Amino acid sequence: MAVATRYLAPQARRDLDRKMVFVSGPRQVGKTTLARSLPGATGGYLSWDVEADRERILRRELPPASFWIFDEIHKYRRWRDFLKGLYDARTEGQKILVTGSGRLELFRYGGDSLQGRYHLLRLHPFSVAEAGIEDSDGLATLSKLGGFPEPFLGGSEAEARRWSRSYRARLIEEEVATLARIQDLGRLEEMMLRLPDLVGAPLSVNALREDLQIAHKTAASWLDALERLFALFRLSPFGAPRIRAVRKERKHYHFDWSVVRDEGARFENLVACHLLKWVHFEQDAKGRELDLRYFRDVDRREVDFVVTDDRQPILFVECKLADRDVDRGLRYLKARFPATDAFQIACSGRRDYVTPDGIRVMPAIDFLCTLV
Repeated sequence: MAVATRYLAPQARRDLDRKMVFVSGPRQVGKTTLARSLPGATGGYLSWDVEADRERILRRELPPASFWIFDEIHKYRRWRDFLKGLYDARTEGQKILVTGSGRLELFRYGGDSLQGRYHLLRLHPFSVAEAGIEDSDGLATLSKLGGFPEPFLGGSEAEARRWSRSYRARLIEEEVATLARIQDLGRLEEMMLRLPDLVGAPLSVNALREDLQIAHKTAASWLDALERLFALFRLSPFGAPRIRAVRKERKHYHFDWSVVRDEGARFENLVACHLLKWVHFEQDAKGRELDLRYFRDVDRREVDFVVTDDRQPILFVECKLADRDVDRGLRYLKARFPATDAFQIACSGRRDYVTPDGIRVMPAIDFLCTLV
């Protein structure tokens, strides 16, 4: 299977006409391939990981091109000042694109010397819509292989497993350990092996701490590092006192959902990634104030996903492996927010109907293909 153009390419082209573009996302998600596929990219590509390119950057001896691409430049300690100087002194028509891992995410929440000079676009793995998947067999393949380009396009489950193991090792050794100054890499790998078994339920940092025999502060800091580097993401609960919602523990999911062994939890993880990809696209490309959350109340009623717009719910999604009666948590939440679109989707489901209270029950493939 081949995907001709990544979904962010049109937006990147438009944004480059106005500002610098930063493309961030998980390792090996296709950021460099996206950048080099854009018009005019030939001749202006420089990677910090290539010694000759690094020397050119440090000497300010840049290619005579109208489009510069800087890959992994966040590893340069003064990268922000370097880019600020380039942008402020640029000639008319000069385009600048920067790619990198989650480190590009980190600084925008603090003091930002590049404020107003760039657009941030977050690149996600392949999804049903982007890969052009049209049936349940294709969805099953995507679930097993994951959405990262190399294992997905390779089409082999065995090779996908090998890729995933290698990916985790490189992430620990080259990214997470450096960011968080972690010495006990063995215990960190234990955490990464344990986390996929905990997908689908609120994650207790205290329980994880006890399981791994590490300090609470250590467990929390490791989770923060994994999230900032796009190894995983966490969802906060949605709710208000009038619906007696829980307010503390977050759920977590993996960008590489193939690591989740339980079939039901893996499908939920896949849907979470699809929804987050859509939410990030709406935020980055359209400026919408969307957020992805989950619902659980003190009576243990749950809804897998809640999308809010400016803090108001606009979408409820409940996931099932097969056709089932409508979940009581979804009915409860829909009754209290009747104007919110509500869906119950089934991985292998065939039923497609709308309940009297306005909940749409449908096959997952038909819902997922409407996203980005």
